[in-house]
Amino acid sequence: MTSSSPPIPPARSSTPRRRVLIVDDNTELGDTLRAVVASGIPGIAIETAESGAAALVKAKKGFDVAIVDVKLPDVSGIDLITPLRAVSPFSEVLLLTGFASVDAAIGALRSGAFAFVLKSFRPEELISIVEQALTKVELKHERDELERRYRDLVEVTDVLVVALTGPDEVALMNRKAASLAGTTSDQALGRSLLESWIPPEDHAAMRAALATTRAQGRTAEVETGFVEARGARAGEGARDEASSAHPPARAKRIRWHLSPSRESGDLVYGIGIDVTERRALEKRAADAEALSAMGELAMNLAHEIRNPLNAAVLQLHLLTRNLDRIEADDATRGALKDRTRIVGDEIGRLNRLLTEFLELARPRGIAREPVHLPRLADEVLDLEEESAKGRGVTIVRDLPEDGCVAIGDREKLKQVTINLVVNALEAMKQGGTLTVRVRPDHERVRMTVEDTGPGIASELLPNVFDPFFTTKEAGTGLGLSIVRKIVDQHGGDVEIESERGQGAKVLVSIPIGR
Repeated sequence: MTSSSPPIPPARSSTPRRRVLIVDDNTELGDTLRAVVASGIPGIAIETAESGAAALVKAKKGFDVAIVDVKLPDVSGIDLITPLRAVSPFSEVLLLTGFASVDAAIGALRSGAFAFVLKSFRPEELISIVEQALTKVELKHERDELERRYRDLVEVTDVLVVALTGPDEVALMNRKAASLAGTTSDQALGRSLLESWIPPEDHAAMRAALATTRAQGRTAEVETGFVEARGARAGEGARDEASSAHPPARAKRIRWHLSPSRESGDLVYGIGIDVTERRALEKRAADAEALSAMGELAMNLAHEIRNPLNAAVLQLHLLTRNLDRIEADDATRGALKDRTRIVGDEIGRLNRLLTEFLELARPRGIAREPVHLPRLADEVLDLEEESAKGRGVTIVRDLPEDGCVAIGDREKLKQVTINLVVNALEAMKQGGTLTVRVRPDHERVRMTVEDTGPGIASELLPNVFDPFFTTKEAGTGLGLSIVRKIVDQHGGDVEIESERGQGAKVLVSIPIGR
């Protein structure tokens, strides 16, 4: 199947004007044949020709059945079958001869003749054969019309349609599936669906479903990823920032319904429904429910937790001041100060955790004002510049002066930027490069924060925005959850691209707003 189908022809009338072409150099016999056919099949249009060349000229006007004499002055009737069928592909050809052997009859049929009729035929015999040929032609037209309608339906439907032969080779891919796959229907033919467009982690599930469909002859369902090309999904290749006007398609989640073909036990049809948004909504609903429960818990515990924390901080401050008054050598006094510093750091960490927890769980609205994201990012980088130098990190700023104004809450967007920059700096313990880039992207502004740290394993990427999930030894696991919550409040998107050993790139897009 190609990506462009011919237009659907108008439906054939219930009583079509059927057409017969008689080709015989014997004029008297030709007239007899015309009279016999016309008397037995009412409403039929009949043309006659006395040579092969004349027959081909008249055939261009259209015909359904040709009655052709084997011996013509310029060509054999058998040799005329192919050019006649080329002019009218759905037509049928009947050969007439005064004498014939079995071998000649078999040869004629192999050449594509519908029937081989001896000239000693009875009129009702010829009429019967012509009617059978006309019926076959009508069935072929009806089948072609149904196939055209089927192809058109397959091409315009909003679901993915594929047909797989062999292990998983594409025999058909409709326009919707080809568009998501970043290819064309023709280019997809013969390629492996699994190797080309299904992520490796879903190969086993898809193979099992295909095997069940073929072995048991029943419909199987399976959900897999569907990617534009190997490496296009999150964590398997960087985006081309120079082509932000045409960003690559994201990986999709497809629910496949696999059904066996009734005509071929090896062929499997797959109907795929894009459930990406549904899965995202389900996850966000589950996260919202969890955050709601956390919010209620946080409000109840915040006061009780912060009071002892504040008391501990005050007591620790007094203890540190009193250490200088105790009678002890410098080494002992230094060791005690180190321990109080550690306790202070841990109390600070607990206080930070509580603050982030409250920020994540507390339902708060956002302001709506113009925010120049390049300037905001520049301010954050100025704040963190000394920290970056202390870590041996070089900061690269790609921040345009003009444009890139989003509508949102400046303080919250600043918190997003701080969280991402701090995360990137903490990931580069051995130094590296931090690149912050802001670009317009259609009706959005896109900010990219990229580091050259150790990266994140691909199997961990789906969990990075979950509350309390962290890969850092002393991390709270709430920073990226807060980032996603704020970005969601702005109607934006956030995603991470990373591979182990290849650094990480966080992409945030915020609507420009009007």
